[in-house]
Amino acid sequence: MVLWETGEDMAALHLKRKGYRVIKRNFRTKLGEIDIVAREGKTLVFCEVKTRIGQPYGHPIEAVTGSKQRRIRRVAELYLAALKNPNEFDSVRFDVISILSKGPTFKLEHIENAF
Repeated sequence: MVLWETGEDMAALHLKRKGYRVIKRNFRTKLGEIDIVAREGKTLVFCEVKTRIGQPYGHPIEAVTGSKQRRIRRVAELYLAALKNPNEFDSVRFDVISILSKGPTFKLEHIENAF
């Protein structure tokens, strides 16, 4: 299995263990992709997952740049526009899950309201 798939699997499992319901994984449009769309109560959560082996290129969260955030927001707008019942959600949130692998161990960090 490719590392990023493992990272997204780990992130989805993390969210489920916290009580979220994963609605969609890898929502793709011509504008880009959202790794995980989930529900926490009446909040719709768009989650970006970044996985790295070590830190030679910086911490995974550093890869979620301003331009990446804008792209995710535009894709989220398309997702919201396609909802059959958008009123079922009271709010929308953008989270980032960072997974830093160091050999056989890893550190998962979930940042709610990241941007």
